[in-house]
Amino acid sequence: MLVLGVVSVNILNGKAEIFTQPEMVLVKAGSFQMGDESGELWEGTRPVHQVILNYNFWIGKYEVTFAEYDIFCEESGKPPANDQGWGREERPVVNVTWRDAIAYCNWLSEKENFQPAYNEAGELLDFNGNVTTDITRVDGYRLPTEAEWEYAASGGHEAVPIPPRFLFSGSDDIDEVAWYFENSGDEMIFTGTPLTVDYSSHGAAKIQGKSTQPVGQKKPNELGIYDMSGNVWEWCHDWYGEYTVGEKVNPIGADFGHLRVMRGGSWIFGANDCRVGNRLYRPPHEKIFRLGFRFARTEME
Repeated sequence: MLVLGVVSVNILNGKAEIFTQPEMVLVKAGSFQMGDESGELWEGTRPVHQVILNYNFWIGKYEVTFAEYDIFCEESGKPPANDQGWGREERPVVNVTWRDAIAYCNWLSEKENFQPAYNEAGELLDFNGNVTTDITRVDGYRLPTEAEWEYAASGGHEAVPIPPRFLFSGSDDIDEVAWYFENSGDEMIFTGTPLTVDYSSHGAAKIQGKSTQPVGQKKPNELGIYDMSGNVWEWCHDWYGEYTVGEKVNPIGADFGHLRVMRGGSWIFGANDCRVGNRLYRPPHEKIFRLGFRFARTEME
C-alpha cells in the first residue's frame, strides 16, 4: 500500500490531532533552459530562455490525492471534490479550482505552524504575512511556480543527461513514466454527444473506459518524483503570460492575468501534451475532471 507521509500528533487548542505530514522531495538551486523549440509543441512553449533558481525548494513527491484532500474538506467544511465515479483514496484529486488548491495549501501551512502563503486575493505572503513577489521569502505551502515545476519535472539538480533533458519527466519513453490517452484504460466511449460536451462538468456518465490512476504507479523521475507527466494536469502558481527572451531569475509568472498555468498533461491527453516543456492554462475558477495539483515550499535558511 502506498504511504504518502509520516504521522505526527499536534496539540491544537488543547486537543490532540493526528496529522499526516506530506512526503516531499528537495530540489536544489540551479539553472536550466525553460521552454521547448520543438515544432511538435505550440508557440506558447517558445522562446527557450535561461532560468536561474537561486534557492532550494521542496515539491510534493506525489500529486495530492483524494484521501488527502478529503481530510481538508471534512475539517474545513468544504464539499468534497467530484471523483467522476472512478474512486477516491490514492487517485489524484480532480475537479478542484485554483482557489481550492491554494486553500488546501494554506490549511496545510496552518497544520504545521507555517505562515500561510496566500491571502484572500491569492497574492503571495512572506514569512511576516506581508504581500511579496519574492518567492524566497514565502514560508508556507503553496503551488509551485511554473519555473519550479518545469525544473523539477526535468530532473532538477539530478537531471541526466544534460543536455538534452528527457522529453517526459524521467524518460523518453512515455509509457515508463506517465498515464496518458494510450494507456489509461480501454477504448474510450462517449455516452453523450462529443461535439456538445461541456468539459467543465464532464461526468463519468458521459465518458467511460479511461480514467486517472492511483499515484506513484509509474517510474519516478531522477529526483524520485512521480506523475509529473500524465495522470492529471497540475495547477501552478503563475498567471499565464507569453515567454520572452532573456535570462530570468526566480520568476513567478505574469504580474496579472485571468488565466492560471497548468502543467504536465493528463490521462486523456496525448503524448506531446505530457512533455515537460508543454504548458497550458485555465481560468482559476474552473473545476475540471483532468486537472489537480501538487504543492511546493521554499526551503527557509
